[in-house]
Formats: sequence, structure tokens, C-alpha cells
Amino acid sequence: MSVRLLTDEIMGCRKFAVSGVSRNPEKYGYKVYHALKAAGFTVYAVNPNADTIDGDTCYPSLYNLPEKIDCLVTVTPPSVTEETIREAGHLRIPYLWMQPGSETVAAYNLAQAASMLIIAGGPCIMVAAVTHHKAPETAANGA
Repeated sequence: MSVRLLTDEIMGCRKFAVSGVSRNPEKYGYKVYHALKAAGFTVYAVNPNADTIDGDTCYPSLYNLPEKIDCLVTVTPPSVTEETIREAGHLRIPYLWMQPGSETVAAYNLAQAASMLIIAGGPCIMVAAVTHHKAPETAANGA
């Protein structure tokens, strides 16, 4: 499947987890989390070192999420990405989006072995979220 078609498929999903969410607004983990929320997705923050992110519950691992998600987004160091993908494989999460800098060949291979559909190697999910979805107010106004 092409990256474009897979992007379209993932953007049709509703429930995401962002692994590597940061409390620091300058970091990409923070930006990705908020971009997906602003686009209208249900998004869960995953970071074992934080209890909340801007008042939202932050979960220590994928195993602690309150419901099954459709797509895991990694914004973590590669070694953390690999461990998170192992969790995702056990939970049978169907889609994985590895943000630039979080991916490795080993992580890709782990995800592939778990039958996950994968985007890695460059595309940014924040761009996809903006280009595929309008905020609810904008969509309602026909803009």
C-alpha cells in the first residue's frame, strides 16, 4: 500500500495514542498530541514520567489505556519506540506512525512482525492531521 493511501486510511481512524508526550510545549511530543486533539481525534497521552499533560490523564504504558486504540504514534527515542511497539503488538494495535527520529530498522521489523501497517521515514502526522481534517467549527461553517 502506498504511503498516501495508508495515510488516508490512518486519518480515517478515530483513536490514537501518542507515546512520548511531553509537558514542554516546544517538544514534538507535545505538539503532535495537541495537533491530533485539535483535529478532532480521541488522543491518549503516554509517558511513564508524567501523570497529566495540560490537565489530561497521561498513561504510563499502552497497557493502561482505557480503551483499544486504532493507531500508535511514536515520538520517542528509538530504544523506547522498540519497547512500545512490543506492547502495541501484544495489544494488536493495527496502525503505527513513527515520527521522524523515533524509527529504527529494528522497530520497523518488530511492527511488521506484529502485522501492523506502518508509516515511517519522514511523513509527519501533524501535517496529515491538518490536511485531512477540519476543526469542527470550521467544518460547520463550510470553510
